[in-house]
Amino acid sequence: MKCELTEISKTGIQTYRLENDNGMVAEVITYGARISKLVYQGIDVVAGFDDPEGFRGDNPYFNAVIGRFANRIGNASFTLNGKEYPLYKNDGNNHLHGGKEGFDRKIWKATVVGNCSVRMDYVSCDGEEGYPGNLCVSVTYSLDNEDALCIRYRAVSDKDTVCSLTNHAYFNLSGTFDTALHHELTIRADQVTAIDNELIPHGEIVDIKGTALDFTIPKLIGKDIQNDDTLLKLGNGYDFNYIRNNDTEEPIATAFCADSGIAMDVYTDRPCVQLFTGNFLDGVRGKQVYGFRSAFCLETQGYPNACNVPSFPSCVLRAGEEFRSYTAYLFRKP
Repeated sequence: MKCELTEISKTGIQTYRLENDNGMVAEVITYGARISKLVYQGIDVVAGFDDPEGFRGDNPYFNAVIGRFANRIGNASFTLNGKEYPLYKNDGNNHLHGGKEGFDRKIWKATVVGNCSVRMDYVSCDGEEGYPGNLCVSVTYSLDNEDALCIRYRAVSDKDTVCSLTNHAYFNLSGTFDTALHHELTIRADQVTAIDNELIPHGEIVDIKGTALDFTIPKLIGKDIQNDDTLLKLGNGYDFNYIRNNDTEEPIATAFCADSGIAMDVYTDRPCVQLFTGNFLDGVRGKQVYGFRSAFCLETQGYPNACNVPSFPSCVLRAGEEFRSYTAYLFRKP
């Protein structure tokens, strides 16, 4: 097992290559602390660009760390300790994935911290994108010999703030990225947070057993995606926050591609996962051409818009306290 700096781009983006004893490879770059490649048994299962500089262009958060707050905040504002904090509006009237220049557009500082681990660090200054507090964030990528890529998040602020971190990896387990609809998916969740016509949740929890949104019994992503379900129409496909109903010893989700024979289990201590089926991909050219619904995301997270919905579990990070979470993607051939 090894982790090493392999290259530095013309603008200083560093690439770190993690390789386990089985030959599985993860490449992580300092721009957005993102995964640039994830190769399992010869197949690169994440979207992206061969040249790290490509990620600087217009792309939909390919495989980046998302922060300070994953997903959407309604009306681009929240109130904390009696004070209102306006945020940058980059999704209509709302705030999405950290704002105009979220964590995905920052250069992180990298440190090799083990045989097959690299830590990325970033300090988000008080007031950045409207958020209070100097937030010190570290994200550690580790690759083990069980063929699992683990992401561990840690954050500390010197003021009360809100914090919810995730990784926005776009997967296609066939490696061809022609379509994601032929993947079989299981999500161990009986409920989702309902959304309005701007995709904002406001507190309503919807039971989905037996509906087109139900993945508790494994099914192809494409099986019901054209269903007349109201929520599916609002999301233009799957773009929903699923609330886990299993303990953290079991994966929150499992994807399988019959074409390649690759399965991926998603383990996390987060309460939710956002299923997104690439409904806004429009032909981005990178390692391949990424068209409509050619990839899927399973973004582990807290509740979207939780800072504006008192009934949702709190996303407030108090000064001096630690935000900690982990997500692991375990690859296997059943």
